[in-house]
Amino acid sequence: MVYLTHWYLLHMQIDSVHQDGRVVFKDGDTVGAEIIVHCTGYKYDFPFLETNGEVSVDDNRVGPLYKHIFPPALAPWLSFVGLPWKVVPFPMFELQTKWIAGALSNRLALPSKEEMTQDTKAFYSSLEASGTPKRYTHNMANYQVWDYDNWIADQCGIPGIEEWRVEMYKFASKNKRLRPESYRDEWDDDELVLEAQRDFSKYLN
Repeated sequence: MVYLTHWYLLHMQIDSVHQDGRVVFKDGDTVGAEIIVHCTGYKYDFPFLETNGEVSVDDNRVGPLYKHIFPPALAPWLSFVGLPWKVVPFPMFELQTKWIAGALSNRLALPSKEEMTQDTKAFYSSLEASGTPKRYTHNMANYQVWDYDNWIADQCGIPGIEEWRVEMYKFASKNKRLRPESYRDEWDDDELVLEAQRDFSKYLN
Protein backbone atom coordinates (compact mmCIF):
# COMPACT_ATOMS: atom_id res chain seq x y z
CA MET A 1 0.00 0.00 0.00
CA VAL A 2 1.40 3.39 -0.99
CA TYR A 3 0.69 6.41 1.22
CA LEU A 4 1.41 9.90 -0.05
CA THR A 5 1.43 12.76 2.43
CA HIS A 6 0.67 16.36 1.59
CA TRP A 7 4.35 17.25 2.19
CA TYR A 8 5.49 14.62 -0.30
CA LEU A 9 3.00 15.74 -2.92
CA LEU A 10 4.01 19.39 -2.58
CA HIS A 11 7.74 18.81 -2.71
CA MET A 12 7.68 16.29 -5.55
CA GLN A 13 5.68 18.73 -7.73
CA ILE A 14 2.70 16.67 -8.85
CA ASP A 15 1.23 17.19 -12.26
CA SER A 16 -2.02 15.30 -11.89
CA VAL A 17 -3.92 12.76 -9.79
CA HIS A 18 -6.22 10.25 -11.49
CA GLN A 19 -9.27 8.30 -10.35
CA ASP A 20 -7.42 4.99 -10.67
CA GLY A 21 -4.90 6.19 -8.05
CA ARG A 22 -2.11 7.16 -10.42
CA VAL A 23 -0.14 10.22 -9.33
CA VAL A 24 1.89 11.77 -12.13
CA PHE A 25 4.76 14.10 -11.23
CA LYS A 26 6.22 16.97 -13.25
CA ASP A 27 9.28 14.90 -14.13
CA GLY A 28 7.08 12.18 -15.67
CA ASP A 29 7.43 9.65 -12.83
CA THR A 30 4.24 7.89 -11.80
CA VAL A 31 3.21 6.07 -8.63
CA GLY A 32 0.03 4.28 -7.67
CA ALA A 33 -1.41 5.58 -4.43
CA GLU A 34 -4.25 3.95 -2.55
CA ILE A 35 -4.42 6.69 0.06
CA ILE A 36 -3.44 10.36 -0.06
CA VAL A 37 -3.16 12.01 3.36
CA HIS A 38 -3.43 15.80 3.43
CA CYS A 39 -1.39 16.79 6.49
CA THR A 40 -2.25 20.46 6.20
CA GLY A 41 -2.13 21.46 9.86
CA TYR A 42 -4.76 22.88 12.17
CA LYS A 43 -7.03 25.84 12.55
CA TYR A 44 -6.95 27.35 16.01
CA ASP A 45 -10.36 27.50 17.64
CA PHE A 46 -11.33 27.92 21.29
CA PRO A 47 -15.15 27.94 21.41
CA PHE A 48 -15.07 27.08 25.13
CA LEU A 49 -12.94 30.09 26.07
CA GLU A 50 -14.63 33.34 27.08
CA THR A 51 -12.22 36.24 27.54
CA ASN A 52 -14.51 39.23 26.87
CA GLY A 53 -12.55 39.95 23.72
CA GLU A 54 -9.10 39.92 25.34
CA VAL A 55 -8.07 36.93 23.20
CA SER A 56 -9.35 36.16 19.72
CA VAL A 57 -8.44 34.11 16.67
CA ASP A 58 -8.06 36.17 13.51
CA ASP A 59 -6.86 34.41 10.34
CA ASN A 60 -5.31 31.71 12.55
CA ARG A 61 -3.47 34.23 14.73
CA VAL A 62 -4.25 33.67 18.40
CA GLY A 63 -3.72 36.99 20.03
CA PRO A 64 -2.67 39.24 21.33
CA LEU A 65 -0.13 36.94 22.99
CA TYR A 66 3.21 37.82 24.50
CA LYS A 67 5.77 35.37 23.09
CA HIS A 68 2.95 33.13 21.79
CA ILE A 69 1.96 32.30 25.38
CA PHE A 70 0.56 35.05 27.60
CA PRO A 71 -2.35 37.42 26.82
CA PRO A 72 -1.04 40.66 28.39
CA ALA A 73 -4.40 41.50 29.96
CA LEU A 74 -4.84 38.06 31.54
CA ALA A 75 -1.30 36.96 32.36
CA PRO A 76 -0.25 34.83 34.08
CA TRP A 77 -3.65 33.30 34.79
CA LEU A 78 -4.30 32.40 31.17
CA SER A 79 -1.59 30.96 28.97
CA PHE A 80 -1.23 28.84 25.83
CA VAL A 81 1.18 25.96 25.26
CA GLY A 82 2.14 24.62 21.85
CA LEU A 83 0.80 27.23 19.44
CA PRO A 84 3.98 27.70 17.34
CA TRP A 85 4.41 25.36 14.38
CA LYS A 86 7.31 24.16 12.27
CA VAL A 87 9.08 23.51 15.55
CA VAL A 88 10.65 20.68 17.51
CA PRO A 89 7.65 20.38 19.79
CA PHE A 90 8.47 18.61 23.01
CA PRO A 91 11.53 20.61 24.16
CA MET A 92 9.57 23.77 23.34
CA PHE A 93 6.49 22.57 25.26
CA GLU A 94 8.64 21.76 28.29
CA LEU A 95 10.27 25.17 28.30
CA GLN A 96 6.95 26.97 27.83
CA THR A 97 5.39 25.08 30.75
CA LYS A 98 8.38 25.81 33.00
CA TRP A 99 8.05 29.51 32.26
CA ILE A 100 4.30 29.41 32.92
CA ALA A 101 4.78 27.47 36.18
CA GLY A 102 7.42 29.95 37.30
CA ALA A 103 5.13 32.88 36.58
CA LEU A 104 2.15 31.29 38.36
CA SER A 105 4.23 30.48 41.44
CA ASN A 106 5.73 33.99 41.55
CA ARG A 107 9.23 32.53 41.17
CA LEU A 108 9.56 34.32 37.83
CA ALA A 109 8.32 37.82 37.10
CA LEU A 110 6.67 38.68 33.81
CA PRO A 111 6.99 42.16 32.32
CA SER A 112 4.17 44.59 33.02
CA LYS A 113 0.98 44.43 31.00
CA GLU A 114 2.08 47.56 29.13
CA GLU A 115 5.51 46.12 28.31
CA MET A 116 4.04 42.83 27.07
CA THR A 117 1.49 44.70 24.97
CA GLN A 118 4.17 46.91 23.43
CA ASP A 119 6.42 43.92 22.66
CA THR A 120 3.54 42.01 21.06
CA LYS A 121 2.50 44.99 18.93
CA ALA A 122 6.10 45.42 17.78
CA PHE A 123 6.25 41.74 16.80
CA TYR A 124 3.02 41.97 14.81
CA SER A 125 4.27 45.15 13.13
CA SER A 126 7.49 43.40 12.10
CA LEU A 127 5.48 40.59 10.51
CA GLU A 128 3.37 43.09 8.60
CA ALA A 129 6.43 45.03 7.45
CA SER A 130 8.03 41.85 6.11
CA GLY A 131 4.87 40.90 4.21
CA THR A 132 4.21 37.85 6.40
CA PRO A 133 0.52 36.91 6.31
CA LYS A 134 -1.27 37.01 9.66
CA ARG A 135 -1.96 33.27 9.45
CA TYR A 136 1.81 32.67 9.72
CA THR A 137 2.12 34.49 13.06
CA HIS A 138 2.96 31.26 14.92
CA ASN A 139 5.19 29.84 12.17
CA MET A 140 8.78 29.28 13.34
CA ALA A 141 10.40 27.94 10.19
CA ASN A 142 14.09 28.41 9.36
CA TYR A 143 15.27 27.39 12.82
CA GLN A 144 13.68 30.36 14.63
CA VAL A 145 12.51 27.86 17.24
CA TRP A 146 16.01 27.51 18.72
CA ASP A 147 16.29 31.22 19.43
CA TYR A 148 12.80 31.15 20.91
CA ASP A 149 13.55 28.10 23.08
CA ASN A 150 16.82 29.55 24.32
CA TRP A 151 15.17 32.88 25.11
CA ILE A 152 12.56 31.15 27.27
CA ALA A 153 15.25 29.03 28.94
CA ASP A 154 17.07 32.25 29.80
CA GLN A 155 13.89 33.64 31.38
CA CYS A 156 13.69 30.50 33.50
CA GLY A 157 17.38 30.60 34.44
CA ILE A 158 18.07 27.15 33.02
CA PRO A 159 20.35 25.84 30.24
CA GLY A 160 19.16 26.22 26.67
CA ILE A 161 18.91 23.64 23.93
CA GLU A 162 22.03 21.50 23.51
CA GLU A 163 23.97 22.18 20.31
CA TRP A 164 23.92 18.50 19.32
CA ARG A 165 20.11 18.64 19.23
CA VAL A 166 20.19 21.62 16.90
CA GLU A 167 22.73 20.01 14.58
CA MET A 168 20.87 16.69 14.61
CA TYR A 169 17.68 18.49 13.61
CA LYS A 170 19.49 20.26 10.77
CA PHE A 171 20.91 16.96 9.49
CA ALA A 172 17.48 15.31 9.62
CA SER A 173 15.83 18.26 7.86
CA LYS A 174 18.41 18.20 5.08
CA ASN A 175 18.08 14.45 4.61
CA LYS A 176 14.29 14.65 4.63
CA ARG A 177 14.44 17.00 1.65
CA LEU A 178 17.01 14.88 -0.17
CA ARG A 179 15.60 11.43 0.67
CA PRO A 180 11.96 11.75 1.78
CA GLU A 181 11.37 8.01 1.49
CA SER A 182 14.43 6.76 3.38
CA TYR A 183 15.76 9.55 5.58
CA ARG A 184 14.56 7.73 8.71
CA ASP A 185 16.62 4.66 7.81
CA GLU A 186 19.89 6.30 6.76
CA TRP A 187 21.81 8.98 8.60
CA ASP A 188 25.27 10.48 8.66
CA ASP A 189 25.40 12.10 12.08
CA ASP A 190 26.86 9.25 14.16
CA GLU A 191 29.11 11.65 16.04
CA LEU A 192 26.06 13.63 17.16
CA VAL A 193 24.39 10.42 18.36
CA LEU A 194 27.49 9.64 20.43
CA GLU A 195 27.45 13.16 21.84
CA ALA A 196 23.80 12.71 22.81
CA GLN A 197 24.61 9.42 24.52
CA ARG A 198 27.41 11.09 26.49
CA ASP A 199 25.01 13.84 27.48
CA PHE A 200 22.31 11.41 28.61
CA SER A 201 24.84 9.39 30.61
CA LYS A 202 25.25 12.36 32.98
CA TYR A 203 21.66 11.85 34.12
CA LEU A 204 22.02 8.08 34.46
CA ASN A 205 25.04 8.41 36.73
